[in-house]
Amino acid sequence: MHEKIEATFDGKVFRPQQPIKLQPNTRVQITIETEPAARDKKESFLQTARALKLDGPVDWSENIDQYLYGKEMKKDE
Repeated sequence: MHEKIEATFDGKVFRPQQPIKLQPNTRVQITIETEPAARDKKESFLQTARALKLDGPVDWSENIDQYLYGKEMKKDE
């Protein structure tokens, strides 16, 4: 049987993050794959932008080209 589980190593034992359907004292073989630390995980552009807490005009998203490139936007009528 193969089952992938997530666990945390507390310095002595592995603590699974979800219940495991095994009888006590069942012998298993473990392959360890470490996950990157939380700070190593990539953030999305939106998370980064929100974290900057920039002030800007309320129509920023509607007229982004005008603000970035100075282009005059066509008004939909």
